[in-house]
Amino acid sequence: MRGKIIKQIIYFTVLILILIINWSGKPDKMKIKSIFWQKLDLGLHFADIKAPLKSIVGDSKISILKIDPYSYNFELITASEFDSIPKTAKNWAINQHLTAVINAGMYRLGNHLTATGYLKNFDHENNPTIRQDYRAMASFNKKDTNCQDFAIIDMEHQNWDSLKIHYQSFAQAIRMIDFYGKPLYWKVKPKMKSSMCVLAIDKQKNVLFIFTRSPYTVNQFINMLLAMPLNIHNAMYLEGGPEASLYIATKDTVIEKFGSYVSQTFSHNKNDHFWAIPNVIGIRKKQSEKFNN
Repeated sequence: MRGKIIKQIIYFTVLILILIINWSGKPDKMKIKSIFWQKLDLGLHFADIKAPLKSIVGDSKISILKIDPYSYNFELITASEFDSIPKTAKNWAINQHLTAVINAGMYRLGNHLTATGYLKNFDHENNPTIRQDYRAMASFNKKDTNCQDFAIIDMEHQNWDSLKIHYQSFAQAIRMIDFYGKPLYWKVKPKMKSSMCVLAIDKQKNVLFIFTRSPYTVNQFINMLLAMPLNIHNAMYLEGGPEASLYIATKDTVIEKFGSYVSQTFSHNKNDHFWAIPNVIGIRKKQSEKFNN
């Protein structure tokens, strides 16, 4: 009888832990009512938001750059297409004259150049292989007017073969929020906490570059994104830890964000610089907008 009671206690303890990991504040339990957006330029807004869930270290802030694709072109920059030398997000932005830069997804640790998912820019293939467990595809540099300027194709709910013909640049990664705005909680490494970069599109078709230095699990971060008045359509994970980078430079403002924490392998908040990364997504103001300002 005593053994049975102990087993029941263990069972319910494990169940509670699983619920805490996947819950950690469901979206409807931690709503943020409003966001103050700082206008950096025409079609470009930035916000530093106090996260509704306190992190184990750091300032518990979420930084978001909201980009109007009608005002900005998106570019995929890969070291393999140039000199095969990874650079920091800041250096990529300066070298390529970009307004903002974020990671273009994770990369292989073996050669530090090749993306872990499909990565293609016009005729250059950094990684030509579609990864079946990565079901989100950032797609831009459109070929025609029959599609939106920037899309995150949900390969589970949309027809990749019929949509890919409309674009020329692609970066594949793991889904966080699906095509219908539903959370996709990770079952692999659900306890891992890290700094993080995320790419999202809202229902008004703005592109969101999202960053947190303070570590969270992916599932916690999904819940927080859905708790904010961002009207997210879908979202994908880009990178975590000290490699996670966001750099912004407009005429009057420079913002530098670099990650640090990863559970077990880099579990501290001491990183004080950008790390070199091989592949980035950057933005450049469209020529028509330059003459209007």
